[in-house]
Amino acid sequence: MNVIDHVRDMAAAGLHSNVRLLSSLLLTMSNNNPELFSPSQKYQLLVYHADSLFHDKEYRNAVSKYTMALQQKKALSKTSKVRPSTGNSASTPQSQCLPSEIEVKYKMAECYTMLKQDKDAIAILDGIPSRQRTPKINMMLANLYKKAGQERPSVTSYKEVLRQCPLALDAILGLLSLSVKGAEVASMTMNVIQTVPNLDWLSVWIKAYAFVHTGDNSRAINTICSLEKKSLLRDNVDLLGSLADLYFRAGDNKNSVLKFEQAQMLDPYLIKGMDVYGYLLAREGRLEDVENLGCRLFNISDQHAEPWVVSGCHSFYSKRYSRALYLGAKAIQLNSNSVQALLLKGAALRNMGRVQEAIIHFREAIRLAPCRLDCYEGREQKYEDGIALLRNALANQSDCVLHRILGDFLVAVNEYQEAMDQYSIALSGGVPRSCLWNQSCLERPGISSFSVTGWSFHCCAREMTHQPARSKAEIQASPLFCCPLVWTPMTRSL
Repeated sequence: MNVIDHVRDMAAAGLHSNVRLLSSLLLTMSNNNPELFSPSQKYQLLVYHADSLFHDKEYRNAVSKYTMALQQKKALSKTSKVRPSTGNSASTPQSQCLPSEIEVKYKMAECYTMLKQDKDAIAILDGIPSRQRTPKINMMLANLYKKAGQERPSVTSYKEVLRQCPLALDAILGLLSLSVKGAEVASMTMNVIQTVPNLDWLSVWIKAYAFVHTGDNSRAINTICSLEKKSLLRDNVDLLGSLADLYFRAGDNKNSVLKFEQAQMLDPYLIKGMDVYGYLLAREGRLEDVENLGCRLFNISDQHAEPWVVSGCHSFYSKRYSRALYLGAKAIQLNSNSVQALLLKGAALRNMGRVQEAIIHFREAIRLAPCRLDCYEGREQKYEDGIALLRNALANQSDCVLHRILGDFLVAVNEYQEAMDQYSIALSGGVPRSCLWNQSCLERPGISSFSVTGWSFHCCAREMTHQPARSKAEIQASPLFCCPLVWTPMTRSL
């Protein structure tokens, strides 16, 4: 048993700090005496050393060492081609224990994603031939492609994951989020549903989340409720969390809080979705509960965005906007795709008078979750400043999302006609109609439809009435207009 074997055994045992120290010393010895270790032994040392750096979250250093390892492996491959195997019995076990080059590239990609260098991560994984890609490589590629807006290769990679692992539910959710039809996705799991016992629920589960990703909240809620009521899936934390989020999107905050509390009772270590739960508690004025929730989440982990968002909500609703801004920024550092973190930071900036910065964060939140935003509520907004900034931005370049935001701001200052014009531009530019909802308006009774200057509009309220307003003055007098963004263009009379 040589020293490389000892390093490998320590790595397998999880003694990362020991591996790091010993491999560093051995690599220095190798540099000073190139004949000390064989090319394959040096390759192993570089990989084990890089792995120990990865474990210590020194990702840039780890990438450097992984790169050196791949260069060493390439040189080793050329040497093996020049020198054919002699059949030495000692060479076969050694070649079998060499770290996988594919695994090294995967770990490099992980480093790049941690460093937010997604293009480099895609490049390194793209270099792996398709037939050699493992399910986890295809899954990482699918997520990276999706994040980069490359939908077609993302769909292809998700489908490859399902071909290899037909019960990869997160890959199913990925396909549904990219507008792949639920029936098509279900067909890819049909064989496993028919051959494996107790999987009859899966087709209903796919149907439910297909409704989720098409924005059909009502049918999604009904379908998930039907699943959750089945004895084998009763009290499932993930289903309860999905229901809580769906109720939140639909503006039913009471049921949303109820489902979050049920999920929390079942899993006291639950973090997912707790940022929304904390926000709802803060809106209800339950600041003591929000503070306790934040402390509990920090005790679970401070490496997720949720504890920081919850504490930020407590600060924001306590009118400590500078503190809320700091906590929101910290949450975004941990998860740049956290919608609640973006809204928190945007709201704090807005209330501190930094409207232009606030708009940037609101716009990113809209991009990530266009159907569940409440980022324009509140009476302390400086809409006039925002309108001026948006007009300047749109004078140089048309942007459908900015047109949508400008429409919101115009509604808030009672400029309804121009707001409708901005919404029509946003819709024609590709903003989905579902983006034109404001969740806070769902909490009030409201009119069902009205018509102004040839446009027909409708609004959705929890307590729907079916008596359309008769005049613009009547519309403006409605309590529904206490909050912006209540119109969805449906048809236009020519």
